[in-house]
Amino acid sequence: EFQIQVSDRVCLDGGISTGGFTDCLLKAGAKRVYGVDVGYGQVAWTIRQDPRVILRERTNLRHLTPEELYAEDQLRPDLGVVDVSFISLTKVLPALWQLLEPPREVVLLVKPQFEVGREKVGKKGVVRDERDQAEAIGAVLMAAQELGWHYHGLTWSPLLGPAGNIEYLLWLSMASTDHFSEQQIIQQITQTAKQSLK
Repeated sequence: EFQIQVSDRVCLDGGISTGGFTDCLLKAGAKRVYGVDVGYGQVAWTIRQDPRVILRERTNLRHLTPEELYAEDQLRPDLGVVDVSFISLTKVLPALWQLLEPPREVVLLVKPQFEVGREKVGKKGVVRDERDQAEAIGAVLMAAQELGWHYHGLTWSPLLGPAGNIEYLLWLSMASTDHFSEQQIIQQITQTAKQSLK
């Protein structure tokens, strides 16, 4: 749905896990992908063996610096994808800003259950109220805008999270866009997602 050029770009996959996003990036023609994950041994063998993938396991994206991730002569990524759990995206955005080169294009998987307060998370860790989902997306967007990112797009993931949470893909870049009401768009998307995924 997002019109993002991937071919010949160097990318960063924050929270690579088994490598789903990295696989998509490679199939779309990425030149190189830096895969970062706090876990170990989850990445699929085909991704692990791909010479275009530079893997950094047992590494917390939140505390990672460019000096720790890249050698001086290495090309740095200007496109990132992030799928992290048990932490708010607002906490990893500052490190992500430092790790990416301009235009710092990024697609974030927003998981409302890790962005709202505990009082808004229902049974089995599910955030059901679309107003709370919209609040979660808005908080991530505001934190990103404070760093210098601009809103470029939002959609819901066709795949529900493990507990049944609706998750959202938020597209950001340093490139500015026309002024419009992001809050209005967020509300429309969360309402439509709820109807579509019933």
